[in-house]
Amino acid sequence: MTDIVVLHDKIHGLDPAAYAETIREAVPNADVSVARTPAAERDLLCEATVATGYQIDPELVSASDTLELFACTFAGTGHLPLETLEAEGVAVTSASGVHGPNIAEQVLGYVLADVRNLRRGWEQHERGEWNHYQGGELRGSTATVVGMGPIGREILARFDDFGVETIGVRYTPSKGGDADEVVGFEDTVDAAARSDYLVLACPLTETTDGLVDERLLGTLPTNAMLVNVARGPVVDTDALVAALRGNDIRSAALDVTDPEPLPADHPLWTLGDCLVTPHNAGHTPNYWDRCTEILCDALEETSLMRDS
Repeated sequence: MTDIVVLHDKIHGLDPAAYAETIREAVPNADVSVARTPAAERDLLCEATVATGYQIDPELVSASDTLELFACTFAGTGHLPLETLEAEGVAVTSASGVHGPNIAEQVLGYVLADVRNLRRGWEQHERGEWNHYQGGELRGSTATVVGMGPIGREILARFDDFGVETIGVRYTPSKGGDADEVVGFEDTVDAAARSDYLVLACPLTETTDGLVDERLLGTLPTNAMLVNVARGPVVDTDALVAALRGNDIRSAALDVTDPEPLPADHPLWTLGDCLVTPHNAGHTPNYWDRCTEILCDALEETSLMRDS
């Protein structure tokens, strides 16, 4: 009898079988199976208490009399059949926070490469050219991080380690947080005007859709850098292209774009002051380990597998 079924959803190129193995190590008394085919998924969900994966078929949720918990291996849950899960009494957890350390490190990589002018160093290396050039310092600068969830908090911590003054933007600034200053979204433009780095780490909502528009980009100092590890539509792409072409800001680093994937003939590819990476900041070899930790916390909170 299967206790936990791992659905065969691939994420970041990682094998779900490896996820199942980490669960077995963490919950040794549980019977853990991988649903490798649609038929196996149907059968296993009819006997499992817990399912985990990227998504789940609402018809299979309704057909199961045993399912009590679905642990989503994705940070968001908007793609899930939440109404069906709630109607069937199935608790839901997400993998919120699983990306925090690795995305924060990627943001820091973007920023350090930019401030130390490493792109020029790499280009000179390719040409075999020994030619001194100038670089800046991160310490003493100001960074605004839009979004203070698990990822935003990790980014703020990395900046703090480097002696950067930080401004955090969140929906409820009265809650405070690990930033030198915390403001609401209505004050994003003011914060941007005081920032050397504007880092987007927020979800895509009605408030954040198109948040970085022509007005906000025009408010940023000319030496500022924009980093987007949130969602592509948080930034008005045409306005960003215009700002970079006009030297209105120094540079940008984008792990997400609008549109996505970014077409090969898009002007962002040809701008020397813009670095585009293919939405891979979320990749980490520790992904399944962190998902398993979140799953174990959920098992404890729901008193499932209490004897494991």
